[in-house]
Amino acid sequence: MTVLPDDGLSLAAEFPDATHEQWQRLVEGVLRKSGKEASGEAAEEALSTTLEDGLSTRPLYTAAITGDAGTGLPGFAPFVRGGTAEGNAADGWDVRQRLVAADPARLNEAVLGDLENGVTSLWLPLGRAGIPVDGLARALDGVYLDLAPVVLDAGADYAEAARALLALYDERGVAPEAARGNLGADPLGHEARTGEALDLSPAVALARESAAGRPGLRALTVDALPYHEAGGSAAQELGLSLATGVAYLRALTDGGLGTAAALRQLEFRYAATADQFLTIAKLRAARRLWARVAEACGVPEAGAQRQHAVTSPVMMTRRDPWVNMLRTTVACMAAGVGGADSVTVLPFDHELGLPDAFARRIARNTSTILLEESHLARVIDPAGGSYYVERLTDELAQAAWAFFQSVEKAGGQAACLRSGMVADALATTWAERSKKLAKRREPVTGVSEFPLLSEKPVERESAPAAPSGGLPRVRRDEAYEALRARSDAHLAATGARPRIFLAALGPAAAHTARATFASNLFQAGGIEAVHDPVTVTAESAAQAYAASGADGMAVLCSSDALYEEQAGAVAAALRSAGATTVFLAGRPGTAEADVDAYVFAGCDAVAVLTSVLDRMGVAS
Repeated sequence: MTVLPDDGLSLAAEFPDATHEQWQRLVEGVLRKSGKEASGEAAEEALSTTLEDGLSTRPLYTAAITGDAGTGLPGFAPFVRGGTAEGNAADGWDVRQRLVAADPARLNEAVLGDLENGVTSLWLPLGRAGIPVDGLARALDGVYLDLAPVVLDAGADYAEAARALLALYDERGVAPEAARGNLGADPLGHEARTGEALDLSPAVALARESAAGRPGLRALTVDALPYHEAGGSAAQELGLSLATGVAYLRALTDGGLGTAAALRQLEFRYAATADQFLTIAKLRAARRLWARVAEACGVPEAGAQRQHAVTSPVMMTRRDPWVNMLRTTVACMAAGVGGADSVTVLPFDHELGLPDAFARRIARNTSTILLEESHLARVIDPAGGSYYVERLTDELAQAAWAFFQSVEKAGGQAACLRSGMVADALATTWAERSKKLAKRREPVTGVSEFPLLSEKPVERESAPAAPSGGLPRVRRDEAYEALRARSDAHLAATGARPRIFLAALGPAAAHTARATFASNLFQAGGIEAVHDPVTVTAESAAQAYAASGADGMAVLCSSDALYEEQAGAVAAALRSAGATTVFLAGRPGTAEADVDAYVFAGCDAVAVLTSVLDRMGVAS
């Protein structure tokens, strides 16, 4: 019997240290088995992933790669690990619900219900995108304004809305020091959304008032969502938020505020996506970058950035919207771990219209579960010290700073919005990302991957129109949504969806993988993939195709070996039965068969599906 040593818990004490080179050799072996020849750094590079902004993710990070992160402690510059010493450890992050309605009475009902069930602050669109400004008092009827912070979002009506809220504080006897929240002035954000330039002077006046008499109330929001929603990368979102923040700082200090006081008048709003590590790194990098601005202004101690994270509208889908709950859960987790002071989880039906009570309940309970059951806020900056997170934070900060400097050199945020520089930069980024979406290199579950054609559409009451006229609002699902809309219209007009016949050759082991791939691909465009019978031969293919109701299209699915044996004969049989286009699931050159086109992983799915619908005569 082996006697274990009684020397404490030194589990790795007897094991020799492995080197990075030894690990690379193991990777070489794995790649060799998959048919790839690479060695050393090239082997590691083969497992790396290219990101936006010229960044890449390595498969392994070590102390040698990360170096001395030098991120300090929470509450101290450069504030990477948190803007305050206690972080969110004491009370968790602020659960901020966005509540939209056109009727103040209905909004009030939603406000009271959410505050009674876990929401800790309110984000209220007013004016063109929400209730009328003169309905604010009714919407906040019964709300303890000294307990519930209010954040306004009134666009061009920001000054009128702010005055209405300040008057409400006075009417209800809220002590100046008890008023908390944000008056929501964001003229440059409004210009980005609408193309309409606004006067900054009312925002400066509001900031002076808040700084002088209401220390818990901020006057301005630096909203980076317009740039995220226009297709911008993480570095572009950060860089443009810096440029906006600096523009506001200049206006505030020119208007008589001290630099430290001006810094305290700003709150920054960022998107949180389902890319959890990128979101964590983005929020950490944002604090570091703003601390650098404060340092350059001579007040490094005042550089703690107040952050509001919002789950990304870009990632939300209209088809299979239930999957949005999973996306927003991951995004909320990332926002909390990244140190956001306030987090808004958009309801899963956000893109469909006005969220219903169930959707709002799930949204607010997402934060509650992560705080109360997963205990995410117990530790400040729990990702700090991770080799990967620290390196990504640093690389993202460097890329964002470079983009920010390019904006400043071109005249600043306002000038770059008006010259089209911002729009052009974001459009270039989105065009590259759109290629990945079209090729399903960036999958969208329930849309481009594993779509469910039989799902019943989720319908909601129309929401007030979002501000428009400036930067575009893009969505990851937009190309596939257009295809599915064509299919829906065809279904409504004919009683059936467009159909393609899957001609599977040989046993299940030979065709299942490619048949599943082809089925998913065509269903992403709203095209029903008919796979009955399970297997066809040259003799049975014509009859099976005729019975399928397919609209002139078929796709062969099998192994390379069976393609060589049967593909030509089966393709001929399908054509004899009326198929005008025969695809083969596999890369060009997979088999010497007389087929019209190939579908494979990495092909431009949107282009293929558009062409197929066109050939089927489905109206666009």
